Amino acid sequence: MEKTRKQAITPGNPTVLQSQKLQEYILKTSVYPREPNALKELRIAASNHPMAFMSTSPDSGQFMALLLKLVNPKKAIEIGVFTGYSLLLTALTIPDDGKITAIDIDRKAYEMGLPSIKKAGVENKIDFIESPAMPILDKLLEDTEKEGSFDFAFVDADKNNYWNYHERLMKLIKVGGMVMYDNTLWGGTVAWPEEDVPEAKREWRRCAIEFNELVSADARVEISQVPLGDGITICRRVC
Repeated sequence: MEKTRKQAITPGNPTVLQSQKLQEYILKTSVYPREPNALKELRIAASNHPMAFMSTSPDSGQFMALLLKLVNPKKAIEIGVFTGYSLLLTALTIPDDGKITAIDIDRKAYEMGLPSIKKAGVENKIDFIESPAMPILDKLLEDTEKEGSFDFAFVDADKNNYWNYHERLMKLIKVGGMVMYDNTLWGGTVAWPEEDVPEAKREWRRCAIEFNELVSADARVEISQVPLGDGITICRRVC
């Protein structure tokens, strides 16, 4: 039975880490009734995208919004925007004078969610940059005044670069600031025997495992890894 279950699920599917019925219960009881209309509209619009599973899961988004309200960031970075669910969530949550540097290689996906962002009246908080993230982060670090100037970052991009992003974010995020990484349990496959993982999924599973081990040993951060959505790792910079 366990073997059949593993074969039936796909890394990236937000129901992997919970049963389908439990996931539906959480969404219907705690998430959807409180989901802002703008986010609901964007989520429904993004469901038509052929890679819709890449979007931030609504239950993860609700958790992220709660943490954002506790941190109350004014300057944020988002690496990996896709259609913009997490970006809109952040823009709705941060103060009116807050700003988000949002980086993604696919502007077309971002533009799918842009009408909802505009309708919500928060486009002015967003600086969208169509580019790979590494050159933008390196450019930010060329300005010494940018070091330690950001309060929050959310990363949901190419998993093979997570540690490279982390090293740069540890300079850009202030001490006491927070970074969240999505997909760090990679559909639960990080805990599977490798032979049970579809071959096409093994490379990014390996990247997730390596990142999890590296960030767990990083004395610069306090961490918590939670099995929401596809797995989220929260890091608070302490030095």
